[in-house]
Amino acid sequence: MTAAPESIADPTTAAGVLERCTELDRFSSRPDCLERIYLTPEHAGANRLAAGWMEQAGLRTWVDAAGNVCGRREGAAPGLPALLLGSHLDTVPDAGSFDGMLGVVMAIAVVERLGRRIEAGELAPLPFALEVIGFSDEEGARFGKALLGSSAVAGVWDEDWWDLRDRTGTTLLDAFTAFGLDPRGVGRAARRSEELVGYLEAHIEQGPYLEARDEALGYVTTIAGARRFRLSVIGEARHAGGTPYPRRRDALVGASEAIVAIERLGRASECIATVGRIEARPGAVNVIAGRADFSLDLRAATDAERDAMWERMHAEIGELCAARGLRLEVVETHTAPAAPCAPWLQDAVVAGIAATGATEPLGLWSRAGHDAMVMAEITEIGMLFLRCYDGISHHPDESVLPDDVAVGLDAYEAAVLAVAERYRP
Repeated sequence: MTAAPESIADPTTAAGVLERCTELDRFSSRPDCLERIYLTPEHAGANRLAAGWMEQAGLRTWVDAAGNVCGRREGAAPGLPALLLGSHLDTVPDAGSFDGMLGVVMAIAVVERLGRRIEAGELAPLPFALEVIGFSDEEGARFGKALLGSSAVAGVWDEDWWDLRDRTGTTLLDAFTAFGLDPRGVGRAARRSEELVGYLEAHIEQGPYLEARDEALGYVTTIAGARRFRLSVIGEARHAGGTPYPRRRDALVGASEAIVAIERLGRASECIATVGRIEARPGAVNVIAGRADFSLDLRAATDAERDAMWERMHAEIGELCAARGLRLEVVETHTAPAAPCAPWLQDAVVAGIAATGATEPLGLWSRAGHDAMVMAEITEIGMLFLRCYDGISHHPDESVLPDDVAVGLDAYEAAVLAVAERYRP
């Protein structure tokens, strides 16, 4: 790993923030693209770099029992509850430079800005502490379970996760130990509700709506509730040449019809339905598929909308399969409730955006999941969205405008001050 270049920009400016995002790109497990996953040397390197920046900003730092990097600046008195700012430092494979990382670096910059103003006597000390967190595993790229870092902080760690394995067969338990963490102590990462004022996260939108309105910033109303399924269509594998059509029970054709129906139903609603994986068995070119397994990721602004859509999809897919003499099996693999942003924190984010001159900021429900949705288990949440080029994310072409980052910093800082105005212990 090469040494970090000497910073040439003020870290509280857009140029400084973007420079730091580039510095984080150095911590990648692959030389040809960005990949930084949980409990790896690259994760440790990113933690050390972020902790150094936090210390420069006047925060006391530590790495918690789940590998999240944390920093704290006291408020008007020691030991006050904290307003927690942050996002995640891990990435998907072949990632862009801003999903998660931008939010962590912006949070550090905002705390440093406010610290400078307080020390100069321009602002009174805040009625709460400020903390920054760089979550260690939001994406779930290594062990297939997303939001591990924030789950530990929210106190919802599941002991069954210790048996999860990565692609090399390493268990989460073994990876914890190799990283220098004590699996028996993961509960020490959990925070209590009374310790927190709330949680604010800045994040790229990962969608096209702000760009379509030519607006730099928006606020989040709620984070999508998601359910994921593995659907199996079961027919009969037979010879491709010797079996006439009336005798066929082709699982792959049945699955294909189901996937088309899923898209049609999703398009006609406010829900988002995605099939990202399909596998046919036995998988030979001259054999009719006897089984086809495919995934379904279903999201909506509310759990009620999402669940109603699933009932419609399940019923229609069942009918399609029955008409072809096929059997349908369904296993639910993941569920997460929708996480509404607290109205008072939405108001604070809106006030922050308004301080930059935007009079009617756009409210959006987040189609993507975020650490904020887990933090909602223990505290109230708010989110600031920044425009990203063409809505692209989870891809090297992920991009933000320096001017958007500049107004985003101003809005984030103003939102924290708006929280201070609205906060009542």
